Formats: sequence, structure tokens, C-alpha cells
Amino acid sequence: MDGIILNQKVHIGKEVLMKGPPLEALCFQGGRAGSIVTLTDSEGKDFRGRVLRLSKEEASVLIFESFPFSTESSLEIILLQALPEKERMELIIQKVTELGVSAIVPFKSERSISLEERETRQKKSHRWQHIAIKAVQQSRRTKVPWVGECRSFEETLEDCRGNGLRIVLWEKEGENLRNILKQHLTRIIYVMVGPEGGFTEGEVEVAKEKGFVPVKLGQRILRTETAAIVTVGILQYELGDLG
Repeated sequence: MDGIILNQKVHIGKEVLMKGPPLEALCFQGGRAGSIVTLTDSEGKDFRGRVLRLSKEEASVLIFESFPFSTESSLEIILLQALPEKERMELIIQKVTELGVSAIVPFKSERSISLEERETRQKKSHRWQHIAIKAVQQSRRTKVPWVGECRSFEETLEDCRGNGLRIVLWEKEGENLRNILKQHLTRIIYVMVGPEGGFTEGEVEVAKEKGFVPVKLGQRILRTETAAIVTVGILQYELGDLG
């Protein structure tokens, strides 16, 4: 979702009034009187402010800090994550949000747990978007990444129809990630990460037919949450705003 974007210039030490879309974005991020928010003014500059008053009609925010650079990366990363067990999905959402992903799409693969199985043990999926919002607040981002509903492997592939590089992590065989990035100068990257047991060869073949490039992250086997976080970090370092 877009962040809190104002149609006016902002000055440190001044109050700004929010109505309409900026107010909706503030409420979506869980803003309340006393909370700290990051917002963008009409010149594209990012600021921090404290919510002084909040009602259904408008909000007042006191600006107290500015950022020399944008808090959002120019690199758009869409994480396609096979649904893991236990608390790992929450950890993935939190950390990749801090690293600047644009969207997180959970899906069911052949070897992953289903959402129904997971929810039977402990209902958690309803908290996923809230976890992303909290991570945005902690990391001072302006935009909240969209967390999609869990869908099938096939549906997830069909949704990746836009431009951009598509990579699927596969521990058995794959290209060197650094070499792939040198060959594809793009600002949009789809990253597909498998479950604890990895993808089947059949799934990888289907992904390749949809334009995904198999990539291997070294010789060690990484947990699914480690693979997701590390890959996003590498992409931001190589093409984004880390380092």
C-alpha cells in the first residue's frame, strides 16, 4: 500500500493536517494520538512526525525530523514464499519488510504445510498484515508492503505476468545469483522461496516454463526463512539501497 503522501510541502516544527487518502493511510498503519509516523511531502522528501490529534475527519501531525534520502528502495522486490511451519512466516514478514520488499505472497507447494493445517494448530494468518505494519513503523519506512492471501503454486506463478526478473531458489541446481543479476538490469524482481523440504523437480520445471531462473545460494542448505531474508538482503545490496 502507498505510504502517507501529502500534497503539500512540509517543514520541521510545523503541524500538518491530513484528510482523505493521507488520513486513510495513517489509519491503515495503526496511527493514533501520540504515535510516530513517517510521511512524504509534495517534493518527495521523507519526514517523521508525531500524531497530535486524530479523528474520523482529519489528523494533525507535528513534524520533527527529516531524512536526507528516501526511506524506500527504488528496487521492487516481490517475495513469493512457500508457507512454512510454526512462527517462521511471521519472522519472514518482519525481516523482509525491514529490508524493503514491496509485497509478500504466501503459497502452498507440494512439500509445504497448507494454510488449513496451520490454522488448525494456531490461527496466525490474520496477523500477517499487522506484522508488516509494525515492521514498517520500526524501520521508519513510508510504505507498507502488501501481504497477499495464501494461494496455490500455480496461481502464484500465473500472477507473475509483469516485467522483471524472476528467480526461484533451488538447492540442487541453479545459476550463480551474482551472474544472473549482472545479466538482468531491472528494478523489479520476483523471488520464489520453497518450503523446508524444498521444491520438487516438477515444480521447478513448471516455474522455468513461466520464466523463472533457478538460483542456488552456495553449497549449504539454508532454512526457508534464512533463504528468504538472505536473498532479499543480497538483492538490496547489489541493486537497491543497502551498502
